[in-house]
Amino acid sequence: MSTTAALPAAVLAGEEMAAPAPAASASSDEATAAHSRRKQQRNPASLYTNNVPAAETEIIESLPLETRLMVRRRQYGGFWQAEFILKGLAAAGASSWFQPETSDIFLASLPKSGTTWLKALAFATLNRATHSPSDGQHPLNHRNPHDCVGFLEFMIIQQQQQQQEEDDDDDDDADGRAVRGLYEALPSSPRLFATHLPYSQLPHAITAEGSRCRIVYVCRDPKDVLVSYWYFYKKVAATVPATATAGDGDGQADLQDDDTAGVTKFEEAFELFCEGRFPGGPHWLHALEYWHASQKRPNHVLFLRYEDMLGDPVGSLKKLAAFMGCGFSEEDEEAGVVDQIVELCSLENLKSKDVNKNGSTTRLGIKSETFFRKGQVSDWKNYMTVDMAARLDKIVEEATRGSGLTFGGESSLLLHKG
Repeated sequence: MSTTAALPAAVLAGEEMAAPAPAASASSDEATAAHSRRKQQRNPASLYTNNVPAAETEIIESLPLETRLMVRRRQYGGFWQAEFILKGLAAAGASSWFQPETSDIFLASLPKSGTTWLKALAFATLNRATHSPSDGQHPLNHRNPHDCVGFLEFMIIQQQQQQQEEDDDDDDDADGRAVRGLYEALPSSPRLFATHLPYSQLPHAITAEGSRCRIVYVCRDPKDVLVSYWYFYKKVAATVPATATAGDGDGQADLQDDDTAGVTKFEEAFELFCEGRFPGGPHWLHALEYWHASQKRPNHVLFLRYEDMLGDPVGSLKKLAAFMGCGFSEEDEEAGVVDQIVELCSLENLKSKDVNKNGSTTRLGIKSETFFRKGQVSDWKNYMTVDMAARLDKIVEEATRGSGLTFGGESSLLLHKG
């Protein structure tokens, strides 16, 4: 294995990583540093700068770099992964300490593919015995879905940062114990996580042949993903100073830094997307990995299409519930529980909540309203020329040919007259 690939493979496959350097004795300087770290803790994107072993840092920084569009990315394993994710997982030695339980459920997606909606639906369905969907005090009436279901990779990084503050140099497993403690505090069975990681970069214990964990993947027409992400980017970028640097502790997501170039035109974003350089991209290869896994192990991976969910929310919710092991009984359906969950989690209802209009997610430090836009199918027609859409559809078609994977939405190739 080449040195370039060695670090991420070790992190994501659960191999042993270099131990962090022991903490020095307490001092006023260290107290100041600890205070600075606590400020950074508000912001996942600022966590990666601390405690990354030099060898791993060197390997990550040798990977191809993309600085355009909000977040620094490194190309690893065919995907453009956020640098802070790679560095954060390296510092935490994440997979060595994350041991999934057999009942764990992971909600996988790329940004702007239906993540927020899927989180709400899964959370409400799993917890309906504790929180009736018709109850005005339901958590989703007062919390953003991203605060109800955390991202696995962010939780690992944040917990590693918390442990770093304790500076326990007498316990070699202190970091690992702290990460495990984070998950032990979650509801006992099943535990619900989200992730934007590609299937090939999930901890091996989740994807291993004998694993009984379940993964729900949602994909969306790449053209609509691009448009939705473009508007998400513009909203977030408007709240972050162009010269913001990692670790400024301002409570907003440090998604830009002084050498991250902004993208000012949709056409620029389109080119980046077609090149597969969007965060987590290429979009089509990310979906293709989960598609292959769902075909090989349908009891392990459920593959959903955003457009199908919009077209038949009740049927899609029943399928989701059955896959998660908490299917609806006849009594549930007669009592209207399915319809109540669909209504509770609808885009219109979630957008109307004060927490999603005025608040910010505590986990991500991003304004909650940023996660809600139109949620429509084929909205790309309002922003792309037919030639642009046909070009992107052709790229996707060629990349997925012979796989059986199809995306929802309308193919522009049927409209293209060129």
